[in-house]
Amino acid sequence: MKDKTLSVSAIQEGTVIDHIPANSLFDVINILKLDKLKSQITFGSNFLSKQLGRKAIVKIEGKFFSAEEINRISLVAPQAKLNIIHDYSVTEKHIVEVPDTIEGIAKCMNPKCITNNENVSTKFKVVDKQNVALKCHYCEKITDRKHLEIL
Repeated sequence: MKDKTLSVSAIQEGTVIDHIPANSLFDVINILKLDKLKSQITFGSNFLSKQLGRKAIVKIEGKFFSAEEINRISLVAPQAKLNIIHDYSVTEKHIVEVPDTIEGIAKCMNPKCITNNENVSTKFKVVDKQNVALKCHYCEKITDRKHLEIL
C-alpha cells in the first residue's frame, strides 16, 4: 500500500504564524499582504487544536515581521503565536498581543468621522483586547471586531 502522507517542508529562515483561528486565516493573509510576497509561503487550515478547536498556520520563508505588521495580526488573530526560524530551528517565540493603541491600521466605522472625510490618520484606544474593540480617538465611536476594516 502506498503512503499517502503529504509533508510540509521546514523553512530555513523566516516566520511561522501559529494558533490562528481557522476562520481568520485569509484575514491574516490579506492584512500582511502575503499575496504580494515573492517568498515561499505555506499555509493550512482546520488543524485540530486543543486551545482553539480548529486552527490555521502560515509559514513564510525569508520574512520577519515589523512591530506594525505584528499589530495588524493581533487585530484578527489576537491569540496567534510567532515562531522565528533560523537555520531550521525556532530561535524566538512571540505571543501576539493587542497593543493599547492602534494607529493607521484600522478604519473607523463611523462614516462621519474626520478620518473618513479628511486626510487624517486613524487612531484608536483598544478598549477590549480579548474581543478586539477599538475606540476612535476623534469621534469616540467603538469599532468592534465584526465591523473591523483593515486599511
